[in-house]
Amino acid sequence: MDKNKKLQKKRLRRRQHVRNKLRGSADHPRLCVQRSLKHFSCQLVDDDAGKTIVSASTRDKSVRESVSNGGNSDAAAVIGKLIAERATSAGVTAVKLDRGHNKYHGRVKAFAAAAREAGLQF
Repeated sequence: MDKNKKLQKKRLRRRQHVRNKLRGSADHPRLCVQRSLKHFSCQLVDDDAGKTIVSASTRDKSVRESVSNGGNSDAAAVIGKLIAERATSAGVTAVKLDRGHNKYHGRVKAFAAAAREAGLQF
C-alpha cells in the first residue's frame, strides 16, 4: 500500500474515533480544529441544527495583519483568543473540543490554552 494512502487511512480512523464521542448541541457546540502547514482555523458547530455558529482563521483580514506566520503556535493562540471572544458575543460559554486527527500538543494545545484563558470552558 502506498505510504500516503496508509497515512490518510490512519488519519481518517483517528478523526472518526474522536468525532464519534462528540456531538455538538446548542448549549455545548463542537469546536472543530483544522490545521495545515500554513494556516490554522476553527469553527463552532451545532450538530443538531447542522449550522456553524462562529468561525475564526488565520486567513481573516484582521488576523492576517497581526500574525506573520499562520502555521505556528503563536498564531494558534491568537485564533484561540479570537474564537473565545466571538463565542461569548454569540452567547456560548461551554464547548466540546474536536481536535480531529491531530494530537493534543503543539498548536492545538496552544489554541486550547488561549481559548480557556479567554473564557471558554471545555
